[in-house]
Amino acid sequence: MSTETLTKSTIVELSAIPEGSAVAAAVDGRSNIMALSQSTEDAVLKPLETGAWSHDIRAALAARIAALNGETALADRYCALIEDASIADLADPLRSGKAQGLEKTCDFMDKVAVQTRDVDAADIKALQDAGVSDADIVRLCEINAFMAYQVRVLAGIRLMKEGRA
Repeated sequence: MSTETLTKSTIVELSAIPEGSAVAAAVDGRSNIMALSQSTEDAVLKPLETGAWSHDIRAALAARIAALNGETALADRYCALIEDASIADLADPLRSGKAQGLEKTCDFMDKVAVQTRDVDAADIKALQDAGVSDADIVRLCEINAFMAYQVRVLAGIRLMKEGRA
């Protein structure tokens, strides 16, 4: 596996893939996908145009989604990106987001992360009623969609390492 892939990919770093293993060869053979995944992470969590969701809020929401999916190391990684201490509570799925005025946002993100098939128009309406613009709702969905992808890729690599894939 190339050093460049190891140092620039959250997925590869958190996967702890043994050098020289068959899994390392498989992932290295898809280094372009890992690079694109990292570019997507950067675009979703640190975009130039943030809308209502600062980089800190985005990192906290990503950490929250990772925690809801049992990805503790991933949650910790995103928590480490949060600079504003007043935002850090958003990363904890046991916190409502009320202190930051983001209770409806947290409710939506949690539901999309763990009950995706139950999301309906009323969930979008609740965000709109809370003053969230349509463009910012799309931004929330982008965060959740990327996190769903990242969590599943990490799970898949773990299965490969265990020889179950």
